[in-house]
Amino acid sequence: MDILSIIGLIVGFGAIIVGQYLEGGHIETILNAVALLIVLGGTLGAVMLQTPMNIFLRAMRMSLWVFMPPKLSASTLLGKILEWNQVARREGLIRLESMAMDEKDLFTQKGLQMIADGAEPEMIREVLENDLDMEESDDIQAAKVFEAMGGYSPTIGIIGAVMGLIHVMGNLADPSSLGSGIAVAFVATIYGVALANLLFLPIGNKLKSVVAQRSRVRMMLIEGLIGVADGDNPRNIESRLQAYLN
Repeated sequence: MDILSIIGLIVGFGAIIVGQYLEGGHIETILNAVALLIVLGGTLGAVMLQTPMNIFLRAMRMSLWVFMPPKLSASTLLGKILEWNQVARREGLIRLESMAMDEKDLFTQKGLQMIADGAEPEMIREVLENDLDMEESDDIQAAKVFEAMGGYSPTIGIIGAVMGLIHVMGNLADPSSLGSGIAVAFVATIYGVALANLLFLPIGNKLKSVVAQRSRVRMMLIEGLIGVADGDNPRNIESRLQAYLN
C-alpha cells in the first residue's frame, strides 16, 4: 500500500473542503451531482473516443498501482539471481526449468525457460529486451490516458459552466430556478479543474514513475539472467548488479 498517495489525495481534496469552510461557505454548495456527471461523463467519453480498447482497459487496471504498486525489490531479485546462478553451476542449466515454473512473473519464467532450453545469451537479451520495450510502451500509453483526462476535464467543466449559464438565462423570469443553474455553472468549473490537477494528472505521473521503476528492475533481471546463462562467477554478477540497487 502506497501511504504517500493516500495522504496526498486526502491533503489535496481536504485543503479545498477546509478552505471552503474557513471562507465561511457551506460544504453543500460545492456538492452537485449534475456538475459531477457532466465533468466525469464528458471526460470519460472523450478519452474513450481517442483511446484503443486494450489501452483503455489496461489504464483502468493500472490505476490500482497508484495505491498498490507492484512489489519490486531489487535486493530480493538479486538474491534470486545468485541462487539461480549457483543452481545452474552446480546442477546444470536444465535444472532452471523446474525453478521457472515456481515463478509467478511471466517475464521471469520466460527468461529462465530460455536459459534451460540452451538459448544463446545474446538471443536471450534480444528477446527479453524486445518484450520489455513493448510492455513499457503499452504501460506508458496507458498512463497517458489519465494525462488526457487531465487535459479534457477543465474544458468539460467550462462546458458545464456554459450549460448552467444557458439554463440561468433561459429562466430569468423564474427567480427560483436561478440559484441551481448558477451553482451548476461554477461547481462544474471547480470539478473540472480540481479533478485534473488533484487526481488525473497526478495519477498519470505516478503511473509513469512506477513503470520506470518496474523497467529498471526488469533490466536488472535481464543482466542477471545473461550472467547466469554465461556461467559467470557469482561475485561478478553481484558486482555488476549493485548499480541497480542504488
